[in-house]
Amino acid sequence: MAERRRTLGYSQETLAELLGVDRTTVGRWESGKVAPQPPQRRSLATALEVSLQELDALLAPPRAADRMAAGRQFSEPPSAGDPDEMIRREFLRILTVSGVFATLPVEETEALTEGVRRGVPADFARMNSHLWQVYHLARSKGSVYPVIRDQLTTLNEALAGRRGSARPLLNAASDLFQLAGEVAFDGNRYSDAAASYSLAASISKDAEAYDLWACALVRQAYVDMSEQCYRQAAQVLDAAGRLAGRGDNNLSTRYWVASVQAEAYAGLGDLYACERAMDQAEAVRDLTADSVNGGWLRFDGARLAEERGSRYVRLGRLDLAENALKDALEQTALASGQSYRRRGAVLTDLAAIGAKRQDVEQVVACGREAIGLARASASGYVVRRLQALCDEFGPLSRDHRVAELGAEIATLSTP
Repeated sequence: MAERRRTLGYSQETLAELLGVDRTTVGRWESGKVAPQPPQRRSLATALEVSLQELDALLAPPRAADRMAAGRQFSEPPSAGDPDEMIRREFLRILTVSGVFATLPVEETEALTEGVRRGVPADFARMNSHLWQVYHLARSKGSVYPVIRDQLTTLNEALAGRRGSARPLLNAASDLFQLAGEVAFDGNRYSDAAASYSLAASISKDAEAYDLWACALVRQAYVDMSEQCYRQAAQVLDAAGRLAGRGDNNLSTRYWVASVQAEAYAGLGDLYACERAMDQAEAVRDLTADSVNGGWLRFDGARLAEERGSRYVRLGRLDLAENALKDALEQTALASGQSYRRRGAVLTDLAAIGAKRQDVEQVVACGREAIGLARASASGYVVRRLQALCDEFGPLSRDHRVAELGAEIATLSTP
């Protein structure tokens, strides 16, 4: 990347100015300490006059032969036997096999898997609900992966040897695939997350489970928004809204769709549509406690203040954002079993407001607390938010306190 930059005649300062980031951010990209966030990749590729695929090659570690020629020490890249890569491949294999079993006709799977023990759908539903609770309470989301993998393996056997109606097991499969996608998304494995959500949506369609189907699409929209594809996300969410309209009126699905639509509209800069969607989401408060199943659908309105604040930050409405986020900060402090991830995200938004106002004290105070929560929770989501915060520093980076904060953020690694 550095070589390409120099070929175009750019200094690090010039490239940073073109991209609206600090020079130290460019330096961290070129040193390989951090990678550009998805929203920054398109702008970086444009500035370097390369495609996204070519940018991937520029950001990849130097080839072994090149490093040897340069006389530098090097270590071999991960091989096919790398433990982490082996785990990842096994996880995707289980997902893929599950998808096949879930869509094949009953007679065909019986012929293929005679003698495989039967599973009880109600037991799968209860276990899935328990796994969701463990996932949301876990400080390190990736720690839940081994249990999900085992549950997927057991579900494979049940799907392969099923008798009679497949719908209950299909519902359990879609539920579990969405949880697998959440673990992948929190670990920055967007392709894995998208694959899991796609399987969940496909299986929900076969089961005619409209609320499950809609929730899978909502999660897919989050993948799109992580890459700043807000218009594409809005289209996916429109489809999710139509499905939710055919679902159970006693569930909160449609209100969750509206809340996430507000985020897409904020990304598109449409204040009116954003506020209209948030107002629609607020209607979730009129539902009973039974509207949330505690697993694949957890939207109960508890996070509306922080969500509204985050939308206003993106839209540049800082006064509205700060009021909403301070309310959210009080809620996360008072809530029993508070979410480190939630509080960390709120604090990062407040730090971003401080950066936009050139308020060093607010940036440092909120940023440092968010870093502590990111370390305590091992949440890739909070780390991503903090890394994006560095791009808001601008001239504030000259202040030694902000520079130290940026250096601390650079040491964080996503799972």
